[in-house]
Amino acid sequence: MNTTLRDGIDWVGFVDWNVRDFHGYITKRGSTYNAYLIQDKKIALIDTVKGPFSEHLLNNIRDIIGNRKIDYLVCNHSELDHAGSIPAVMSAYPDAVVVCTAKCEKTLAMHFDTSGWKFQAVKTGDSLSLGNRTLTFIETPMVHWPESMFTYMPEEKILFSMDAFGQHYATSNRFDDEVDLDAAMFEAKVYYASIVMLYNTQVRKVLEAAGGLKIEIIATAHGVIWRSHIGKIIEAYKEWSSERFRRKVVVMYDTMWNSTEKMAEAIYEGALIPGVEVSLIHIRKTDLASIAYEIIDAAGVAFGSAILNLDIMPTAHAVLSYLNGLKATGRAGLAFGSYGWSAGAVDEIENYFRKLKWESIREPIRSNFSPTPEILAECRKAGRELAEKAYEIGSS
Repeated sequence: MNTTLRDGIDWVGFVDWNVRDFHGYITKRGSTYNAYLIQDKKIALIDTVKGPFSEHLLNNIRDIIGNRKIDYLVCNHSELDHAGSIPAVMSAYPDAVVVCTAKCEKTLAMHFDTSGWKFQAVKTGDSLSLGNRTLTFIETPMVHWPESMFTYMPEEKILFSMDAFGQHYATSNRFDDEVDLDAAMFEAKVYYASIVMLYNTQVRKVLEAAGGLKIEIIATAHGVIWRSHIGKIIEAYKEWSSERFRRKVVVMYDTMWNSTEKMAEAIYEGALIPGVEVSLIHIRKTDLASIAYEIIDAAGVAFGSAILNLDIMPTAHAVLSYLNGLKATGRAGLAFGSYGWSAGAVDEIENYFRKLKWESIREPIRSNFSPTPEILAECRKAGRELAEKAYEIGSS
């Protein structure tokens, strides 16, 4: 396994093949926790790994530097998948100076007993000399925590990018040109949709701030390191954060006795017009990360639910609440669903639409138990109207 980024700069992280859940985000391909060791006149460690894997990190470090000491521990982000092993590192290297933003220092003190640690607070524009190489710092508030930052090494043109540009992707290979690029880009988009999408405005600001940097390597905190397709991942971030939608419709639903499913299928059929991509998703059979992936660039969404206990299905609440948390705003919407004796419950979908600032193209479509041919025809007509709206507001 090649772990060398440049001469004297090595990956010392951990590959977590078994993790399948990350804050409710299903990580089908596992993940990595990336940390980087820089050897110069001074030795610096960029980030650590999740706490249970601290001994792996320390062994990786010792394999490279033996009995030498770490001078600086740079913490780009205090979330515990990256900072969880800081106590172990500080125990092994008590003279190391923790380099981070002032907010990060305060956050670390909320996680750990930091009273015996040495800190050096940095802000955008500050630099730290390691000898022949320099680390410079760019604060990246809310991408995706308020204390986060990028670390840049101008001499090697390496951007240590924290969670930005990352992927939950376990692999024995470390670099983008050693893996299936489509798989890496897919996981990067899933990651963006599930973790970063609600910070689109901040992402655009950070991309602008980093736009003047000459970058030959993006050393991420998760997944593969970008060195051959840097332009592709940066352009993807620009696109995903732009809040421009494609000519795409997503039809999502949950069903009890297939009545709502029949309505969803009819809406899907109606939406199949030239120039518009259409997806059909049974939300109880689909994880939230996959739903976010489909939604991120969709101009139109049809959302349907059966009625359970005088309310929409619990899964419907969960998905709509999740999308509201991600601030997946600005789509065209269509609400629908079947019911037994509580037709008004479908209106709860419309309530979520208002929170999401989705424009309903018409009143919700309701079916009392199994949909009649007339209701299915109405669904097909509404599906076409939604697709036409998506074509109008989306781009190819």
